[in-house]
Amino acid sequence: MNTMITKEKQRNQVKSRFYYLFWGIATFSVVSGQLYVGSGYRMFSRSLNRIFDTIEVEVGRDYDRQRFY
Repeated sequence: MNTMITKEKQRNQVKSRFYYLFWGIATFSVVSGQLYVGSGYRMFSRSLNRIFDTIEVEVGRDYDRQRFY
């Protein structure tokens, strides 16, 4: 007589929906924080470039010890 024994495989990890909710919120907050910091850095670099563009630097001009004050 052949008797088949069926055994249900038990899942190793059973995760609740709160697990996925937590990691979804954590992922979203990290990505949105990165976008916020990146946009702030972009605005800072643009304003810094505007400042540097207004400053005229003279390189290679001889210094003849004249004072303009």
